[in-house]
Amino acid sequence: MVLADAKAGTRNEAGISAVLGVLKQAFGERFQTGESFRAQHAHTTTYIPSQLPDGVVFAETREDVQAVVKACAEHRVPVIPFGTGSSLEGQVNAPQGGISIDFSRMNRILEVNAEDLDCTVEPGVTREQLNTYLRDTGLFFPIDPGANASIGGMASTRASGTNAVRYGTMKDNVLSVTAVTANGEEIRTARRARKSSAGYDLTRLFVGAEGTLGVLTSITLRLQGIPQKIAGGACAFPDVKSACDAVIMTIQMGVPVARIELLDAMQMRACNRYSGLTYDEKPTLFLEFHGTDETVALQSAQFAEIAAECGGGEFLWTSNAEERNKLWKARHDAYWACRALAPELNALSTDVCVPISRLAECVAETQADIEAHGLLAPIVGHAGDGNFHVLVLFDDKTPEGIAVVENFVARLNARALAMDGTCTGEHGIGQGKMAFLEQELGDAVDLMRQIKDALDPDAIFNPGKIFRGH
Repeated sequence: MVLADAKAGTRNEAGISAVLGVLKQAFGERFQTGESFRAQHAHTTTYIPSQLPDGVVFAETREDVQAVVKACAEHRVPVIPFGTGSSLEGQVNAPQGGISIDFSRMNRILEVNAEDLDCTVEPGVTREQLNTYLRDTGLFFPIDPGANASIGGMASTRASGTNAVRYGTMKDNVLSVTAVTANGEEIRTARRARKSSAGYDLTRLFVGAEGTLGVLTSITLRLQGIPQKIAGGACAFPDVKSACDAVIMTIQMGVPVARIELLDAMQMRACNRYSGLTYDEKPTLFLEFHGTDETVALQSAQFAEIAAECGGGEFLWTSNAEERNKLWKARHDAYWACRALAPELNALSTDVCVPISRLAECVAETQADIEAHGLLAPIVGHAGDGNFHVLVLFDDKTPEGIAVVENFVARLNARALAMDGTCTGEHGIGQGKMAFLEQELGDAVDLMRQIKDALDPDAIFNPGKIFRGH
């Protein structure tokens, strides 16, 4: 399954050796081949083994990126873009070796057009950095995957997160990108206009491509006005189905919720211990509403009525920023809270997404599966758009332990696909979900391969990701 798809590919030793010499001469100390540098640029956030690149270039300009791509294209050597390394499906591994381009120094905010509610940034800018910069303009960038990920990485994996139910995902919030293609030239996929009928939608082609079609050098983003009032809170439910029913009813009734997150009882136990909370250890929804004093009060009251109808407890909400921040800090720390439940075990974080009407059924069946197989696996989800995550804690020291977790992931994905869902709502395919992409889209994957072959004929861009054999 996953480990089989993450196996090392064929290395172009002669080409790699030549490129190492070219890049060392071109970049000096900004090119590193030491093992510690290379290890920091391989995958470390799941149990997928790290596969190190042969060298790391710390790019500072788009011309640097072009120089790397041209050298690698000439010698047919892989190029792997690296943002912050927070991806979860092996996207930054180098199964065939090659060169990692580190974008941490390409972190300039190039342009903010406050009147048009957009900005252009380099790929190494992180979402927290961008929102700190924007604060005095009265604007913010709403996509929040939890980790302080880079904008380039978020675009490449088509990230979403806690605000997606109101503001959409990266595909809805990227207006344009510039990208270096396989011939080393830079292209711009669109202008800043909010809509266009001019040719193919190349922006959407690069958003979600996971670095397999080219290397992003800038991203133009939609921005939003900072809400006048933000209110949020938590509500406990007797079981996961009741909580999911409340989510479904909230969405179907058109309550404009900004965030609505589901945490099951085990996840609440982990968050209470790790973040010093005192909530009931029951399935719980965390919510947030954006608007004016009047609208957030109305929306909170509407949800309280829905929660009561679904058997939920009292909805405790507040507009106090400190209290809200504590709540969402605990949500963002959910991964580490789960790891703290059993520090001796490894963890696999996986996600699926289903139509909102099937969410309760899918989560309930997944919980039954977890219980039937004696797994330690908290569930947390962006429930407002049918997306949920399972963090499976397991012993990775034995083949049997790995088989148990991989079999669970296979059942979870089969369950989501049977409900006309997707094998990943936001993590992407990487190395970990290639088999499930084929199950999900069938012959459409062959068309994706044809696009890859046309734009990257020598398969230098992030090989061994998304497709088997590429």
